Amino acid sequence: MKRGELYRVRRPPGDPKPARVFVVVSRQPLIDSTFATVVCAPVFTQYHGLPTQVSVGTAEGLKHESAIQCDGLMSLEKSRLTDYAGELTFDKLRELDDALLVALALPARRPASL
Repeated sequence: MKRGELYRVRRPPGDPKPARVFVVVSRQPLIDSTFATVVCAPVFTQYHGLPTQVSVGTAEGLKHESAIQCDGLMSLEKSRLTDYAGELTFDKLRELDDALLVALALPARRPASL
């Protein structure tokens, strides 16, 4: 399991849909640890152009154009992330990072010093 991978989760907690795609957003050391859960962001079919959303679609392995919703972060058990759906590209991971900064009200990244 890696950060940026998308998984279809059956009966996600608190969700009326029978299944929903989630993207893993936890840092890789946590994912690789024995900790039982990781932080994930849900994917919805509606995209409103919010700074906390990242558009995704067939290029990432999904059937439809959709959007990662960084305002809806939740902790999911790793054992529920078994139905692999796809993976974000490097550029989409950067967009995800930016959307998470906005969703969590964190200061913008500073460029690395030369």
